[in-house]
Amino acid sequence: MDAILKKYLPERAVSASLELIKEYGVNLKIVNERVTRHGDYRRLPNGLHQITINATLNRYRFLITLIHEIAHLVAFEKYGRSIKPHGVEWKKTFQYLMLPFIRPEIFPSKILPVLARHFKNPRASSDTDANLSLALKQFDEKIDRTFVFELPLGSVFRTYNGKLFKKGSKRIKRFECEELSTGKIYLFQPNAEVELITD
Repeated sequence: MDAILKKYLPERAVSASLELIKEYGVNLKIVNERVTRHGDYRRLPNGLHQITINATLNRYRFLITLIHEIAHLVAFEKYGRSIKPHGVEWKKTFQYLMLPFIRPEIFPSKILPVLARHFKNPRASSDTDANLSLALKQFDEKIDRTFVFELPLGSVFRTYNGKLFKKGSKRIKRFECEELSTGKIYLFQPNAEVELITD
């Protein structure tokens, strides 16, 4: 397991992560990318704890996702299964488990302040925190991606599920975009990854 974790995690985070995996009896599965989520946790019928994480995540996002999912396990064990998945109990647990990792030996200095802000009140997904998501994306493998905030007003783009949208104006934090086939308006996070069709 140690050798596998070295491939996916920042080097200085491997031993502490391995301790958590052993302590909580986690069966870790690294899977091909799922567009809708970075990872998930579930308790198997036999009582074992399974966490799956996308293999395509960069080291820093992989670590955050791993601790996010372990926090689900720990919060359910400590507070019971009736708690909200991303409620107060999970947030406290996630903050507590993540704290030893928010260090310059593990995360690059340009991510640390953004990470510290995020963990004052962690969200259900690091992607809904646009600042953290963009900070982490700097460390992704370079592939041709465009973000909604980069597109000119009125440009047409395609989402991962193949739907076409026209970019509209910004409403507080998100952009109003019209789905071309239905005329419905959807709100997009500025850091949503899309394929530009025309500008």
